[in-house]
Amino acid sequence: MAKLWAGVTAGVTDAAADDFNSSIRFDSRMFREDIRGSMAHAAMLEKCGILTAEENARLQAGLEGILADLEAGTLAVDPAAEDIHMFVEQVLTGRIGETGKKLHTARSRNDQVALDLRLYLRGECAALRGLIDALLRALLRRAEEHVDTILPGYTHLQRAQPVSFGHHLMAYAMMLLRDRDRLSDCEKRLNVSPIGCCALAGTTYATDRDYEAALLGFDAIAMNSMDGVSDRDFALELMSGLAILMMHLSRLAEEIILWSSWEFKFVELSDAYTTGSSIMPQKRNPDMAELVRGKTGRVYGDLMSLLTTLKGLPLAYNKDMQEDKEPVFDACDTAKACLGILAPLLDTMTVRADNMLAAARRGFINATDLADYMVGKGLPFRTAYKLAGSLVAKCMAGGEVLETLPLAAYQAVCPEIGEDVYGAVDLKNCLERRVSAGGAGSASVRAQLAWVRRKLDHDEDIH
Repeated sequence: MAKLWAGVTAGVTDAAADDFNSSIRFDSRMFREDIRGSMAHAAMLEKCGILTAEENARLQAGLEGILADLEAGTLAVDPAAEDIHMFVEQVLTGRIGETGKKLHTARSRNDQVALDLRLYLRGECAALRGLIDALLRALLRRAEEHVDTILPGYTHLQRAQPVSFGHHLMAYAMMLLRDRDRLSDCEKRLNVSPIGCCALAGTTYATDRDYEAALLGFDAIAMNSMDGVSDRDFALELMSGLAILMMHLSRLAEEIILWSSWEFKFVELSDAYTTGSSIMPQKRNPDMAELVRGKTGRVYGDLMSLLTTLKGLPLAYNKDMQEDKEPVFDACDTAKACLGILAPLLDTMTVRADNMLAAARRGFINATDLADYMVGKGLPFRTAYKLAGSLVAKCMAGGEVLETLPLAAYQAVCPEIGEDVYGAVDLKNCLERRVSAGGAGSASVRAQLAWVRRKLDHDEDIH
């Protein structure tokens, strides 16, 4: 395919160099954005008197035909093309003749590729938000089912205090809400049009960048032409948000892996989201959750890759910046895949409330409540804390739990303890007494559920 940039050079490169230089294999996914941008550019050129109405009409019809043929599969992207921009322009010129050569007036590939990438990532942000919303609703469904399901809460991976399974899941809902907000915030800075910045210095033509930006749904235009073509902060910001999102998904995946193990057996995963072993017939491996955990490192690597690529680049455009697309595309694809698998995995997961309760009973997670009970009897907290610890030790030595320890054994340590101690250490009562805002009590968890639903239903940010 002839090089449209042939001029001072002959436009003839070595075959290996051609392949090394080409980006068509990964930027072809932006064909819709490239064509849509070109249609807006042609319309702007007509508005400014740079093209005639007839020329614009021919360009619009030609571009619409290319788009329709690509979407229908009747036109294949030529892998020999240097990039999607050159491919579309060459096909257009082949179809409508000399008028096609006028399309590139008052723009460069430098601002064109920046435009395409912003348009593409704007769509990715919308898709990612939709998938986050779907996972949030899956978490809300399961949390609502288990507002009263007692689960041992952990610190240091040691049983600590009673919570509900619903409360535990709502912690992840809060993380995802923040991820959702980060995407919304990223979109604000992403939605700025670079088209018209040209190669780096703008153009001598009297163009209307604001009109072209409005046609494409942008909120503003890049105010410095050098920054417009060299800025990839929007890609870094999106990838940073995706790295944080993946960290949250990885933490959830890790807990699912632990919960589904025989050592916990708090949940059982559907056969649809587990695999077997090639040698051990009894195995049900949580491979989908493990892959979410593993793919997190991949997204981190994508972010570091682009940060490293950009860190030493002088202004304005450099070919190094072609390396922006593969990592940001991969980060988006990976995050979407992980979000898409976790929602149905949660929906089909069986919760073993009996095992959760049994673990809670064996963990002395009501010891703090016992100390609080003794404070209510007039003891200083530090004294009550020490006595509660000695009572736990007494239980452990005698194979008891606080709920079954005889009253005489309680009173031998603390005479102020009465029969009402059993109500104080009952796990259900312990949970319900967590009445502080954001706490684990059922009223608080229901308030959390309502708050998150309101944010989703009205598409609100957290603040």
